[in-house]
Amino acid sequence: MNLNNLTKALKDQPPFRLKQAKEAIFKQLIENWSQALNLPSGLREKLNNEYPLAIKAQISESKDKKSVKALIYLRDGLKIESVLLRHEDRNTVCLSSQVGCALGCLFCATGQLGFRRNLDEGEIIEQVLVFNRYLKTLGEKVHNLVFMGMGEPFLNYGNVIGAIKKINSKETFNIGWRHISISTIGIPEGIRKLVKENLQVNLAVSLHAPNDDLRSQIIPLNAKYPLKEILKAVKYYLAETNRRVMFEYILIKGFNDQDSQARQLADLLADLPKKLYLINLILYNQSDFPKKKFLPSDKKQIEIFKRVLGRNKINVTERLRLGRGIQAACGQLTSQNK
Repeated sequence: MNLNNLTKALKDQPPFRLKQAKEAIFKQLIENWSQALNLPSGLREKLNNEYPLAIKAQISESKDKKSVKALIYLRDGLKIESVLLRHEDRNTVCLSSQVGCALGCLFCATGQLGFRRNLDEGEIIEQVLVFNRYLKTLGEKVHNLVFMGMGEPFLNYGNVIGAIKKINSKETFNIGWRHISISTIGIPEGIRKLVKENLQVNLAVSLHAPNDDLRSQIIPLNAKYPLKEILKAVKYYLAETNRRVMFEYILIKGFNDQDSQARQLADLLADLPKKLYLINLILYNQSDFPKKKFLPSDKKQIEIFKRVLGRNKINVTERLRLGRGIQAACGQLTSQNK
C-alpha cells in the first residue's frame, strides 16, 4: 500500500476526494472500492484498477483466540508474519519490519532464515490494516503496536519511522505515540537517531545476557555492538528524553538464568537511574528452527532470578506466554507456510 500512489490516482479529483478515500480505507476498513459509497461509481472502478485494496493473508487463531497470526503475501511473492495479541482491555499487534533478518540470533527462528529485504512503509501499514479488518467483525480495533516481529527495526529505520508517523495520523489509525513500541537488539546509532525524532514512542532493548562473552554466543552482532556501546546509547537516550526504557531478557535454562547472572545483570545496569528502566523477562519459546537446542528456564529458577533483581530494587515484569500453540510467540516467526 503506497499512499503516494493513491494521491497520484486522485490527482485529477477535487482535494476532498483524497480525504474521503483515506476515510474509506482506514476508518470504514473497506476491502474493495465498490464498498466506498461516498465516492462516484466511475472513480470506484478506476481505483479498483489502479489502487486495489486486497491484501492476501492467511489467518491462524489459537484455540482461545487470544493470539492470531497473519501470514501475509507481499507483492513480490515473499511472505512475512505478524501477530495479534488480544487482552481483555486492549489489542496489540506485533509488527514485522523486514523479510527475514540478517542478525542470526541463535534463539530466534526468523534469524535462521537470513535477510531478504526491508519492508516499505506501506507493507508495515498493511499489517495493521489486516488486523483492524479482522477485529472489525468483532466490534474491536487495534490499540497498541510493537515492532517485535520479523527483522531489526533500526536496520530499516527510515521506513519504520515513516510508517509510525502515518499510523499515528488522525487520517489513518490515530494510534497514539505512547501506544507504539520499537524493540531493538541494540543498534546504538538507531537509539541516538530516535532521540532526535522527538517522538513519544516507547523503546525496548534486547539484552538477553549479563556480559559480552555470554551474549556473543547467542547474538553475533554483539561483536560489533558490545553491551558497553549499547548502554552508552541508552544512557544518552534516558538523559535526553527522560522516558523509560524496557530491557528484554530471554531466560534460557542453564545458560543465562542463574542467580549469579542476575547479580551480574544488576551490576551491568547500576549506572542507570532505576526509575527510568525495567526488565521484562521472557521465557524462551522452543521452535523448530534455532541452531542450538535451548530449553526454557524452570519456574523455580525464574522466581530466584526475579528475587535477585528485586533485592537490587530493579523493576521486573514477566511477559505472558501467548501464541505458542500457533508458533506465534516471541522468536518463533518464520514466514514459512504451515
